[in-house]
Amino acid sequence: MPKQPPHAYRENLAFERLMLLIATFLKYPGVGSPDLIDSGNNQNHDAMSAVQGKLRQLAMELGLEWPETYPAVPTLRKDLETLRRYGILDRRMYRWGYYLGTGVFSLGELKVAFNALASQAQYQRDPQIRRIHESLSLKLRGLDSELKGEISYPVRQYLNRTIVHTDPEEMAAKGENRDTLFHQLPLLEIAIVQGKAIAISRSQNFYGSNHTGRLQVFPLQLIYHDIAWYLLYEYCDNGHLAIGRLNRFNNYCQPLNIPERGLDPQKQSLDRAYQLLENGWGLNLGDVQSQADELEGKLPLIQVSVRFFPPISAFILEGERRHPKQKIDSGPIDPHTRKPSYVKYTVNLPSRSLEEFIIWVYRYMDNAELICPNELVEKHAQVAQRLVQRYAHRSSDFSGVNNLV
Repeated sequence: MPKQPPHAYRENLAFERLMLLIATFLKYPGVGSPDLIDSGNNQNHDAMSAVQGKLRQLAMELGLEWPETYPAVPTLRKDLETLRRYGILDRRMYRWGYYLGTGVFSLGELKVAFNALASQAQYQRDPQIRRIHESLSLKLRGLDSELKGEISYPVRQYLNRTIVHTDPEEMAAKGENRDTLFHQLPLLEIAIVQGKAIAISRSQNFYGSNHTGRLQVFPLQLIYHDIAWYLLYEYCDNGHLAIGRLNRFNNYCQPLNIPERGLDPQKQSLDRAYQLLENGWGLNLGDVQSQADELEGKLPLIQVSVRFFPPISAFILEGERRHPKQKIDSGPIDPHTRKPSYVKYTVNLPSRSLEEFIIWVYRYMDNAELICPNELVEKHAQVAQRLVQRYAHRSSDFSGVNNLV
């Protein structure tokens, strides 16, 4: 048997250096990234100098007495090759800092991410997130105990709660099985990231359209909005973008005999969808022709204006980022309160968004008055009249109602 060459780390100092390099990547994930360097010019930063600095800092913390310039940057580059050879580092560029495996979080970042997982598992009832959260909770139990519960304490929480069953395992345990697309989430997620065309099925549509039966689509994204999970998808035949509630699709998901298109076309379609979402109000993306016109800047927008009165007007003023193209003007000052007597909220929207916009206005009841367009003014007035009529038979309970009808 041929004699093996001497091992490069047979000396204690070299072995110590390699172990501390691994420990540095574990303790400071992302070390060497230009974002983590306090310098005005990060374009020509030296990643290995940053690694060297953190390595020496860790050695000092552990009470190791190393020579002043040890280890040299070229030596560390050789150590990186050793870590790559043994699969500890991947054989790729670490342009945004070094980390081991999937350990990309610092402790502070891990706390924030864990909070987000806990919230999504508890309130949005994402079954995959629930399983990940349960597994991660067990793995972090020792560290959380050492930190006296800092990791598991819900510093941040997202309370919007889904109003439908979403977790197949939970449904089975409670005897509340539903024939919905939530049973097909693993296949759906694979189709999204690979750009696969699938067939899904919807038996009913609450909005009066005929979009029921089997649909051939490219699924683009799972979205949680307000009270439920939605699927953003693109029809295979005409590129029409649409969003539908997951629980309104049946427990059916089949791949189609259409070539996978990969992530680049997926991202392009996703960008188009989000352009529509940003222009509009709510989740209705419109029909095929109006989408095409809107994305090309050819679709005329409709000016919508509403007056909001106190005390609601203060909340409207507070919403500075409610819509990227909104305009809020204050009315004349009330001499008694020394505050605006109303605020005028104006935004230009595509016609597809008018229905969802007026639903938002409805929540403010008598504190809102639509100014334009006329179709929404008339609709709002009709809704108010129907509401009065609905309560008219209880006039003995509500003084003054008879005077309104």
